[in-house]
Amino acid sequence: MSLPKIDSNESLIKIVLAGICNTDREIIKGYKPGFQGVLGHEFVGEVVKSSNPSLIGQRVVGELNKGCGQCFYCKRQLSRHCLDRKIIGMSIDGCFAEYMAISTDLLHIIPKNLSNEKALFTEPLAAAISIIDTGHIKPTDHIAIVGDGRLAFMIAQVLALSGSNLTIVGRHQTKLDQFRSFAKTALEAECPTPQQFDIVIEATGSPSGMKNAMKLVRSFGEIIVKSTYEEALTLDFSEIVVREIKVRGSRCGPFEPALKLLAGNFIKFPKIDLFELHDYKRAFASKAFKSGFIISD
Repeated sequence: MSLPKIDSNESLIKIVLAGICNTDREIIKGYKPGFQGVLGHEFVGEVVKSSNPSLIGQRVVGELNKGCGQCFYCKRQLSRHCLDRKIIGMSIDGCFAEYMAISTDLLHIIPKNLSNEKALFTEPLAAAISIIDTGHIKPTDHIAIVGDGRLAFMIAQVLALSGSNLTIVGRHQTKLDQFRSFAKTALEAECPTPQQFDIVIEATGSPSGMKNAMKLVRSFGEIIVKSTYEEALTLDFSEIVVREIKVRGSRCGPFEPALKLLAGNFIKFPKIDLFELHDYKRAFASKAFKSGFIISD
């Protein structure tokens, strides 16, 4: 295959590992109608060419949103909301390939003591950290996380580091068991008493998660939404108004704190289920905690 061409402000990355995100699965289901191109935005790679020569040969991870650099959002370090942003694996080719071109300013060097497998969690862990990076959560708050999947697992560990009073509400007892060393757990079928949480974080990826969040949050409380949905979501805004509930979206987060937490071994993960690229159907169908691709040594 021919190598991607890079511009004067870009780097060429040899992809070592690439992780499958729930967003990748949602795109295949129709989240981005008409999508064409190379999926994937979670990667560990080696810099082959770069507008910054000091990066050549370095192991790196990279952010997924490239802003215009000039607008209201970009000037306030909010390029993920730039109206002209380019998104890796969505609007420009991503990392499910041997090589990828990426803007050099999106790259972060991986600490020497951090393995490739753990570094692959940098982007999703940064998304978990965004909850505390963009809003104030007190250790005394009673918090529920609706969902027992990968993102919920990372969010829970980040919040547990602050000593938060944390309850995980999920559908699968085997998954909930992974949370028990740092949080309380409850099966959705045996849902906790309504309106007992100051903050509810919705991380199921399913519209039903918001219904449960509305039941669990106290009046004058806050719902933080981490999920994206294939279909439009219907909410009872009259209830939101009457109960004075704050609803806040939360997306991408800062990479450097994520790398520090990973390098310090503060966050634990089960083993990644890795496949070769040609085995993509099995990779996307994997029920492992995390699946992805091993692309080069």
